[in-house]
Amino acid sequence: MSTDRFGNVFTESTPKTAQAIDDFTHGFLAYQPKAANVLAAADAQPEHALINAYAGMLWMFLEAPVAAHKAAPFIANAQAAKAPTAREASCVQIAATWVDGDLPEVMRLCEVHADQYPRDLVIIKLAQYLYFNVGDSPAMLSVAMKALPDAKDDAYVHGMIAFGHEQCHNLEQAEESARRAMEIEPNDAWAHHAIAHVMLTQGRVLEGVAFMEQQAPRWDGLNSFMYAHNWWHLALFYISLGQPEKVLATYDAHVWGLEKSFAQDQIGAASLLARMELAGIDVGDRWGDVAKHIELRGPDTTLPFLTMQYLYALGRADSPAADTLMEAVRAKAATQSFEQDAWQNVALPACEGLLAHARGRFETTVSQLGPALKRLTEIGGSHAQRDLFAQVYLDALIKTERLEQARKTMERRLKYDPNGVPLNHMLAEVYDKTGAPGKADEARARAFI
Repeated sequence: MSTDRFGNVFTESTPKTAQAIDDFTHGFLAYQPKAANVLAAADAQPEHALINAYAGMLWMFLEAPVAAHKAAPFIANAQAAKAPTAREASCVQIAATWVDGDLPEVMRLCEVHADQYPRDLVIIKLAQYLYFNVGDSPAMLSVAMKALPDAKDDAYVHGMIAFGHEQCHNLEQAEESARRAMEIEPNDAWAHHAIAHVMLTQGRVLEGVAFMEQQAPRWDGLNSFMYAHNWWHLALFYISLGQPEKVLATYDAHVWGLEKSFAQDQIGAASLLARMELAGIDVGDRWGDVAKHIELRGPDTTLPFLTMQYLYALGRADSPAADTLMEAVRAKAATQSFEQDAWQNVALPACEGLLAHARGRFETTVSQLGPALKRLTEIGGSHAQRDLFAQVYLDALIKTERLEQARKTMERRLKYDPNGVPLNHMLAEVYDKTGAPGKADEARARAFI
């Protein structure tokens, strides 16, 4: 027997086993590419339960229809392994249940596991990820808190707790936890990410730029998601500051191009392109390349949050694949499952509205996307990510001359983007149209110049 870096016992057969487990556990939590080393280790050791369970989990994070198929052989090996520890057997059960698609049971098993093994941060991180995908912010926080006090000296615990707090709107606690994570491990990119969320929500745009630019050198060498996603957050600050050249440069150099086949890279690119256009930035022909790679996914309805952004990108690129994906969304919404309500009553109308916006049918956007916004947490994603859909809806309000409703919406947005250049210029234009030139001048004066 041996222990991983978090003190969890595992069955060791060779020194390479210990290295592969360390590569996965640390790489997974630190967003480092070395996590993928577990795949070769599992191929070399089909008899090792934990390594094969981890390999199956890694495939599931692909967030694609093929993921379960890719994971299945590793799970079969893990289930056939002899004499695993109780913790290893629990990990295998969790991974196998995930591959089978029973997500409510996976989350229940993760909770039980976390109670028994509060230092098993891989499973706690997995649970937080699954809760994130269904919009259960309180559960995201509570499962991360199970690692305390046992793992209180580990940075990754505090990073997870920080994000849980942020998603629960506990912004001061979120920043405190993220700062604690950075005290232990200054390179914890997930803690940087949590602070970016806090500063964005609090309208601390200049401070957010300074903080993220300072941390950016620490992101070199991370996996494509964490590298691109933290740069994506920095780009949001640049948009607020009215700096289109920096936004475009960030997109081209840091957000799009690392792993063009990966789901998170695709939605990060699509989301940033959409936000740039909504802020009045000309993105040129950039939609085409993103859509070309999304087309290769086929009618992918793995997660509603992802599908909505795939669809918008396909619509903006005028791809016929958009209609195929829209039909797949309708079919998914009609399929009985634990997530049917979210697909049928949230994702489906939201998709109708988003595709309509991409094609210039703004009345349909208002009628379909508007009602769905009230329940949008159910499709997953963070507050900052889902804000794209609110921005699309706001744009549709303006384009359909619903100026009073648009005004009220923008005035509420001032609470977390008080000096935003695009927001205040849009608000000034609405004030001009509604006969309030004095307020229009005030809005323009608020913008960062």
